[in-house]
Amino acid sequence: MPNAISVEAASKHFGTHTAVDRLTLEVPSGSIYGFLGRNGAGKTTTLRMITGILDPDEGRVSVLDGKSPKSVRARTGYLPEENGLYKDMRVIDMVAYFGQLRGLDRREATTRAQSRLRAAGLEASLTAKCNTLSKGMAQKAQVIGALLHDPELVVLDEPFSGLDPVNSEMVLSLIRQYKREGRTVIFSTHVVEHAEQICDSIIIIDNGQRKLAGPLAEIKAQADRSVIVDYEGDAGALQELPGVTAADDAGQHAELTLARGADTQVLLKCLVERVRIRRFDTREASLKQIFLNVVEGERDAA
Repeated sequence: MPNAISVEAASKHFGTHTAVDRLTLEVPSGSIYGFLGRNGAGKTTTLRMITGILDPDEGRVSVLDGKSPKSVRARTGYLPEENGLYKDMRVIDMVAYFGQLRGLDRREATTRAQSRLRAAGLEASLTAKCNTLSKGMAQKAQVIGALLHDPELVVLDEPFSGLDPVNSEMVLSLIRQYKREGRTVIFSTHVVEHAEQICDSIIIIDNGQRKLAGPLAEIKAQADRSVIVDYEGDAGALQELPGVTAADDAGQHAELTLARGADTQVLLKCLVERVRIRRFDTREASLKQIFLNVVEGERDAA
């Protein structure tokens, strides 16, 4: 599958501060790709280089058939992290204006804006001024505006900001729909669980550098698994069991961290020889735990 986005050793400096440091990544066409990182990690700067708002100081960014980001703006949709609504403008006019900026004529933009605002539950706010919207409603309106021209590449910076669970699910559903239509979606988020729900691939950025990237399924498969054990008896030194790298044993209940490739059946057999097992559950690492391990490891190394 060709790549919708290729970033090759891209760097961006602001004075003496390096926001993005020799970053390389590839986003397959038709996939959902998540950017994860702490505040100030370089996510927004990277997305702005991908959309052509910023140029890299070093390296190269290409999108959609290897073109420069600025040359394909009409084929991309971008939702910035900041509120971009004009407070004194009517909601329908604001959303339609976003579409016109991306090449739609006024009539088509207004028709689409009306239809999609109604579908998103904002019918009562069509003629209201933008400054009357709640934070969640304003975010929904911005998402609709960013995607009004049906772009091939969708770039969303913190799309879940300010949304309650119901509206967050609406955005998740919209992202899934765009993937079904063959579009490419990349987004940044602080809500790691959202990325875990829908992403095909992810990248974790810290201090402007790539720390972990790749297909989500592969990343999770390579991460340390754990086993939850409830038992009766004296288990002894659990950390010495085959395949166990760490053990948190509270007595009768333990969480065992497994080495990569550890055989859980061998472990279970060894445990059965020591104690009576009441529970033995294998758990794959969550994306949240993987993320914390990466960024906390960077902090400890600093």
